[in-house]
Amino acid sequence: MSTYFNTADWAVTVIYLVGIVLFGLWCGRGLKNTKDYFLGSKTIPWWGVGLSIVATETSALTFIGVPAMAYGNSNLTFLQIIIGYVIARVILSVIMVPLYFKGDIYSPYQLVENAFGSPARRTAAGFFLIAATIAAGVRVYVTAIPLRLMLGFEANQIIYVILLFVLLSLAYTYVGGVKAVIWTDAIQFFLFLAGGLFTLFYIPTLLEGGIGGAFSQAAEAGKLHWFNGGFSLGMPFNIWMGVIGATVMVMSTHGADQLIVQRLLTCKSVAEGRKALLFSAVLIFPMFILFLLTGTMLWVYYTQFPDMPLQAAKADEIFPIFIMTNVPHVLKGFLIVAILSAAMSSVSSALSALASVSTMDFFKAISKKERSEAFYLRFSKHSTAAWGIVLIGVAYYTQFLEQGILSAALGLNGLTNGAMLGAMLLVLFWRKGSPWPVVCGMIISLCCMIVIYNFLSKEIAWPWFTLIGCIITLSVATVLQQAINFQNNKAVKK
Repeated sequence: MSTYFNTADWAVTVIYLVGIVLFGLWCGRGLKNTKDYFLGSKTIPWWGVGLSIVATETSALTFIGVPAMAYGNSNLTFLQIIIGYVIARVILSVIMVPLYFKGDIYSPYQLVENAFGSPARRTAAGFFLIAATIAAGVRVYVTAIPLRLMLGFEANQIIYVILLFVLLSLAYTYVGGVKAVIWTDAIQFFLFLAGGLFTLFYIPTLLEGGIGGAFSQAAEAGKLHWFNGGFSLGMPFNIWMGVIGATVMVMSTHGADQLIVQRLLTCKSVAEGRKALLFSAVLIFPMFILFLLTGTMLWVYYTQFPDMPLQAAKADEIFPIFIMTNVPHVLKGFLIVAILSAAMSSVSSALSALASVSTMDFFKAISKKERSEAFYLRFSKHSTAAWGIVLIGVAYYTQFLEQGILSAALGLNGLTNGAMLGAMLLVLFWRKGSPWPVVCGMIISLCCMIVIYNFLSKEIAWPWFTLIGCIITLSVATVLQQAINFQNNKAVKK
């Protein structure tokens, strides 16, 4: 076990783990039906939903990976992506949020069925299940790597770290449903926010010149540069990518992906849903600034102290190593808690969303037998547990994959986001139509994006994937629908 952790650090970690599980169980008491379990009885206040949205999209990979990005051969140009994050939320609050409150809606894929029929709904929901399962499982594994290092487990013991935060997340998600998920998300948001703030202001106390000197040194090296006005499809961080590519990408992740939409559905009205989404826009920008600047401070620290013993050369491991070697005990335990908070919020959100879609969009939608709400509540809980086992399995077996496959799995959401957004936009544009143009459009879009990812990823940066996939979906569906309309009109004339 770790020589960097002492009894006090373990005490802080254990207190958090026990406390957050008990809090989640308490929040989820009194559930009677699937509306309680998946929609929180539509009584969650907008500010709680807003906190949950940010906690859900801010995983442990953000806590560790974003500082690593600023630490490495980069600067603050990633901030241009966040411009799109904000623009997309404003657009969605106007055009999409009202649709979520028309009827008894459990997922955005019900809207697809209302417009185009059940085959289109199952295709969209199936895309979500496959992409979310692989992406969530891989994120669990990637998150477990630094946690394993920090907690002192051997490489062949990573399964214990995976089991630790997946099973604990499963415990309160299984019992308390989305209400427990949202309120634990809110607590976890403040924990990893506090962890980021502490690190940002703690590092300068170790530097020559303090925080002022640190910013001066970073500015001289170009590490504070954030704007890039040049245009290139292969360049991931420029203002055009932020305003266009990232906007379309987040319109999909926050408007067509159950992971985020489920949170909005727990609000009691359109106005509350809009406030929740816009509140998350207010929070997300300073959140990313915080973690990018933390990475910049780490760069200054290891520039001033280049002989400090780093146990790994990878940028992704710099922040965990700094925590283990430079942060005092107790505070070290608190930062582990911050990372666990980010990890558990992502896992619990994925479990609830996966269970919701598999129960409501597949089992209940397909089942022709009349069953009680008590039955569906039990099925929902069993589905949550089953997805927990699946995520553990995906996370565990990810370690045996080649790095290229690992990267592809992490990028799978980018391959399906365009197709899912295209389906939702067709709901807006067409209102009604045949299911098969939509189904074919989504499948062809996915196939094209797989080709682009494998052969053109250097020429086309990942923030553009959603836009390209969406255009393909819309184009194919439109052509096929026009062909169907032409044949129908021809038949009528005869």
